[in-house]
Amino acid sequence: MMNFKTLNLALLIMSLFSFKNDGGKEYFTKTGTISFFSSTPVEDIAGINHQITSAFETNGGKMQFSVMITAFEFEKKMMQEHFNENYMESDKFPKSTFNGQIENIAAIDFSKNGTYKAIVSGDLTIKDKTNNVKTLGTFVVNGESVNAKAEFKVKLADYNVKVPGLVRDKISEDILIKVDMNYKLKVK
Repeated sequence: MMNFKTLNLALLIMSLFSFKNDGGKEYFTKTGTISFFSSTPVEDIAGINHQITSAFETNGGKMQFSVMITAFEFEKKMMQEHFNENYMESDKFPKSTFNGQIENIAAIDFSKNGTYKAIVSGDLTIKDKTNNVKTLGTFVVNGESVNAKAEFKVKLADYNVKVPGLVRDKISEDILIKVDMNYKLKVK
């Protein structure tokens, strides 16, 4: 019998492969990193996650991400426990998703090695809240591989992440998110 986490992953993978193929190429990865950083005069907090599933297609630029919240790792074990139990409520909200577009997909020449700038926008869901985000990313094409990087900030309040008064000075209201993904061409 499949557990909840396995079922969630299976459903995500099926949805990632549901891109409509109109002659474009599809890129897929489970290799990448999403990290976040909070900086205050009192304390810096960083979390890193290497368990990301993502895909994008070259015809239309549709892009999707799924991130298991419990896979974020911290320098201090206590931070990881507080992050999952108190702030992210990962038992109720086990993953974060992004569904969006590479707006200027035509500016990336996937047939030619090089570095390309692209605008990525879409709906980011964290906990029970979805907000639109938009950022400039860098896509490095190298044969059948593409490395994609981007940075953007999110406000904790926009995603119902509540910080108790006792630790409010230790956690920034704005969190820096960094994305670094290594995509491979999906073989048909």
